[in-house]
Amino acid sequence: MQRTAASPGKSRGLADLLARLGITRDADLVLHLPLRYEDHTRLTPLTSLAPGLGVQTEGVVVNTEIQYRPRRQLTCLLADPNDRSAQLVLRFFTFYPNQQKALTPGARVRVFGDVRPGYHGAEMVHPQWKVLAADLALPTSLTPVYPTTAGLTQEALRKLVARALAGDASRTADTLPASVVARRKLWPFGDAVRFLHAPPPHLGAAALRALDERTHPAWTRLKFDELLAQQLSLKAHRQARAARAAPALAGTGELTAALVARAGFALTAAQRRVWREIAHDLRQPIPMQRLLQGDVGSGKTVVAALAALQAIESGMQVAFMAPTEILAEQHYRKLSLWLDGLGVRMAWLTGSVPAKARRQAREELASGTVQFAVGTHALFQEGVEIPRLALAIVDEQHRFGVAQRLALRGKGDTEAHQLMMSATPIPRTLAMTFYADLDVSVIDEMPPGRTPVVTRLVNEKRRDEIVRWIGKQGAQGRQAYWVCPLIEESEKLELQTAVALHAELTAALPELRIGLIHGRQKPDEKAATMDAFARAEIDVLVATTVIEVGVDVPNASSMVIEHAERFGLAQLHQLRGRVGRGATESTCVLLFEEPVGAIAKQRLKVIFETTDGFEIARQDLMIRGPGEFLGARQSGVPLLRFADPERDASLIGPVQETAAQLLAREPEAAQAHLVRWLGGRAEFIKA
Repeated sequence: MQRTAASPGKSRGLADLLARLGITRDADLVLHLPLRYEDHTRLTPLTSLAPGLGVQTEGVVVNTEIQYRPRRQLTCLLADPNDRSAQLVLRFFTFYPNQQKALTPGARVRVFGDVRPGYHGAEMVHPQWKVLAADLALPTSLTPVYPTTAGLTQEALRKLVARALAGDASRTADTLPASVVARRKLWPFGDAVRFLHAPPPHLGAAALRALDERTHPAWTRLKFDELLAQQLSLKAHRQARAARAAPALAGTGELTAALVARAGFALTAAQRRVWREIAHDLRQPIPMQRLLQGDVGSGKTVVAALAALQAIESGMQVAFMAPTEILAEQHYRKLSLWLDGLGVRMAWLTGSVPAKARRQAREELASGTVQFAVGTHALFQEGVEIPRLALAIVDEQHRFGVAQRLALRGKGDTEAHQLMMSATPIPRTLAMTFYADLDVSVIDEMPPGRTPVVTRLVNEKRRDEIVRWIGKQGAQGRQAYWVCPLIEESEKLELQTAVALHAELTAALPELRIGLIHGRQKPDEKAATMDAFARAEIDVLVATTVIEVGVDVPNASSMVIEHAERFGLAQLHQLRGRVGRGATESTCVLLFEEPVGAIAKQRLKVIFETTDGFEIARQDLMIRGPGEFLGARQSGVPLLRFADPERDASLIGPVQETAAQLLAREPEAAQAHLVRWLGGRAEFIKA
């Protein structure tokens, strides 16, 4: 049996440290690839050192002492034994007594680090160093620098990786058939990993650059394999889902036709197309797993309502889950209005619902007298039973973890269909890689009557102008949002800022009615404030990001976002989507304070130049990377460590073809590949 990284051959402490890096087997060490490399294959004489270089050199210790100015530090002076004028100072701001003891005068020391000019000539700060007891041969390959964790040194990791590579041959054997390797012009797996862990030193500038930029053929092989493991797991999940049974929801068409007739607006062509796709899936006896994408304000909720009614027409129950109470309540109110008089019993279930009302809602759901439940995480908590649950709708699905989505879907006595909605459009390459197990529907058309939002970038120095402008808007009967700065490190501080801003605007605009809404208010307070704003009893609503999604007040035509440089692209786009919902021209002012960092500047440029959610999502992916874009690693799909869906888009087509080929013709190879790359993590591909 293959010895694992957590086996008796390694201490429990070491196994725990490795587990933090996702390493639980020796096979994982083979795939723990370097972040970068250092060239320890040559020595630069002390006489040839130049500032700005990362080099390795040797010298003899002249003296070592602790200095106290300008701060406590250990300094060690090295000199060339043949030329005492060639010297190098080693400087350590964090050190231990044994370091001072080891660096005794006369000791021969080899160091590696960046040379910089110092008070007394060339110096290195916190270099790598070792005392040489005798001549020590130089390495014959570049030295890898690995991702690590506190308590696990690079030296220890290098030894563990080298042992894993030299051990059981199956760890470096190819999982892909030779025909695939040849057809795709890939390096053999063993050659690729050995090269990446220990590249030869004299590669040439082009090869070194390719290694650094991860475009080298060895990297291409690893990226191909990683993407292939992901596609295999997703396709395998799709196959497994197709083998399960779900209720076929034929519906009668009565309720859906009634909703369309009374909605007060005609569905767009995109909404009708998407609705046909979903209705078709619901009629099948296998569980639907569909992602409904649509930009802010494109009309996803009415499509979700039609899906819910098809399930209810079929005598079944529906659960609609949103990530926040304010969004869940917006959905509940809108759906209640649309469905009023259609004979559909609805329940509202969140953590803040009083105990008596919650108990009644649970009883009615369990008995089947309520057909449609709307709420937050409370819907999948213990004690909630929805025996005839046939459709689970999840809004802003990326905000929920895998276990949460599975818990909701498992509330019924049978397998439920699942419709996930997102107003954060997924770029095509990301959808092809991370959502290959889902069917994706896109509402790519906005309802008529939506006015484009004008976006303005304004320096914080002109804040008074913006306050006066908001005053003029209010005098004309228009409403506005004023969004507080995002303070991620402190919800308490964010609340204080919101309260202070409310007081400031109340004093500056005494003729206007200023409201305040934030995450720490009780649900009934938030609901009352939102109701007042919707009824135009509040002119300016000071808000934290609780209004990011779901809030729909057509008369609100202005928005000011303070410290816009602190917000992410998706948040800025979502917030801006709260205005432009009526016939009046709408404006979103992005107040920023200098200096603005390079990434923040990039984000502000994108949001200023485009209102297209898909283009914004594409740019967001390029700025943030897929892991961040998908949200807190909650997507339920193993995130890619090496491949990048945008940069490596050319690999996705060949990878998908190869995955289909292996599953159809070489299932053993597919299984071996999944075991190598996912180990015990394949269960995350469930939701």
